[in-house]
Amino acid sequence: MQEKKIKDFNSYKKEYERSVKFPEKFWEEKANNFLWKKKWDKVLSWDFTKPDVKWFIGGQLNITENCLDRHLEKRGSQIAIKWISNNTDEPNRDLSYSQLHKEVCKFSNVLKKNGAKKGDRICLYMPMVPELAIAVLACARIGAIHSVVFAGFSAKSLSDRINDANCNILITADGAFRGDKITPLKHISDEAMQNTPSIDKCIVLKSTNSDINIKSGRDVWWKDEMEKVDKNCTAETMDSEDPLFILYTSGSTGKPKGIVHSIAGYMVYTEFSFRNVFQYNEGDVYWCTADIGWITGHSYIVYGPLLSGATTIMFEGVPTYPDAGRFWKIVEENKVNIFYTAPTAIRSLEAKGMEFVTPYDLSSLKVLGTVGEPINEDAWHWYDKEIGNENCPIVDTWWQTETGGIMISNLAGVTPSKPSFATLPLPGIQACLIDENGKELEGNSVEGKLCIEFPWPSMARTIYGDHNRFRETYFSAFKNKYFTGDGALRDENGMYKITGRVDDVLIVSGHNLGTAEIESAMDEYENVCETAIVSFPHAIKGNGVYAFVICHEEAGNPDVLRKEINDLVTKIVGPIAKADKIQFVSGLPKTRSGKIMRRILRKIASGDSENLGDTSTLLDPSVVEEIKLGSL
Repeated sequence: MQEKKIKDFNSYKKEYERSVKFPEKFWEEKANNFLWKKKWDKVLSWDFTKPDVKWFIGGQLNITENCLDRHLEKRGSQIAIKWISNNTDEPNRDLSYSQLHKEVCKFSNVLKKNGAKKGDRICLYMPMVPELAIAVLACARIGAIHSVVFAGFSAKSLSDRINDANCNILITADGAFRGDKITPLKHISDEAMQNTPSIDKCIVLKSTNSDINIKSGRDVWWKDEMEKVDKNCTAETMDSEDPLFILYTSGSTGKPKGIVHSIAGYMVYTEFSFRNVFQYNEGDVYWCTADIGWITGHSYIVYGPLLSGATTIMFEGVPTYPDAGRFWKIVEENKVNIFYTAPTAIRSLEAKGMEFVTPYDLSSLKVLGTVGEPINEDAWHWYDKEIGNENCPIVDTWWQTETGGIMISNLAGVTPSKPSFATLPLPGIQACLIDENGKELEGNSVEGKLCIEFPWPSMARTIYGDHNRFRETYFSAFKNKYFTGDGALRDENGMYKITGRVDDVLIVSGHNLGTAEIESAMDEYENVCETAIVSFPHAIKGNGVYAFVICHEEAGNPDVLRKEINDLVTKIVGPIAKADKIQFVSGLPKTRSGKIMRRILRKIASGDSENLGDTSTLLDPSVVEEIKLGSL
């Protein structure tokens, strides 16, 4: 039986106060609503100095029994996943909870038949089709650890992630539809697998009917394998702290970080946050437009909604194909009640004009949400007026791959909203702001670095294979605090506004991109000597990628050189990492110790070259004037 939702501001305040005063009792109550094979012996142990955090210690469970099996009696015939094709002439696919359970059990048996076992790492590089969700849940059912790689990444990025996690199975498809293009996933996978010695099997889904190569002994077809197994698969008994998945996010040192989430805490928190932030009610149709290749898709397309017994929409396509009315057509046809998307999508659709909105009936909408980056006020007001008819609360959610679930957000229609503000922490989340000297800022109307000072159930447990990096990245900056890497301000009413990254990670169209990863890709180009990447304000993406590039020899045709550099970035990292602007320079603003002063480059890239602050510590201040002139 589910616990009652928080339904008014007073109950939020009481719940928040209780969660801070008695955190273990608070989360124990939430955990009691799930199926356990064995209850926990202890709710929590933690030490941020190591860091070592454990929730529901000694508990045994399988998350798929909570996503699927426990719903079968009451809502077996209810739609669990409603899939909508990229192509408007292809019929939708509806999977009920009973059908999804059957498919997950069958694919679990396929995985076992192909050598998968508890604890193995399995890589998924797939289109946004139901089989991706099925494969994710099948991994969890047999106790294997899934590692989903976004299907826009390159062969090099894919092989790097496979090798880091030492995956033994790759699940992919012949191709993926994306607007009017097909991404050749199997060809990219074949290129990646030339450098992935740990891969024993590749399971291939036929999705686009593209011509592909099948390597005998390694590659098998999804459909053929499914016909060889039955629909019965007992869920593996897992420990609360066993890993559920590894998800790679960009780091400031170039090498992507394999963020590890464990089972029980992640389960408890994603269900709690999903129901309360969106104020989900029985029968609501919920649509998150993210990709399962990112944490938003993990937590709020697959796990959160299915744990809550909701109907979750999976959309294969893009918001502008075949035209910019596609989102709103889907809302009307499926009577969507809760809609969760990125500010980038909102800004791009606003720019297309109201002619793509007005033909559609959006009256089914009750709650709107945004994710991936802070939403600017103009976009917030357009979203509120033109999509929500000023009648739908907008939840502006702040969280991270590392946090597992939404951390700071208004609860729809329950707690106050404020344009461009994430607003208030969820119950159980003890946020604080730290100044430059490491001192906690008390009271309101303050600005500093955003930290969390007490563990929450869905927090990451480590970076796969590199726990020291985990400690250094998140727990070394401030004693006994998790440092988010974001700056924030707290207004006079205690509401939080995220002001942006304070490290070398860019958020572009809601995707985390490490500057070092892009820089090292550009530096591979034979004529490139050195690169510095910063973000700059972009009308659609929120942030664009601005590259300052030093070449060995002057470019004959700068535009051709820009294209070739970006082609290399696409090949090494993926098209999402391409630079929007490339400026060729003779030098970079560096301190005498050789550190690039990125704040100066950020100012120039954003058009604010008159307020660069102190440049006296630079090795060669004259280089700044040259860069300023070149940016005009």
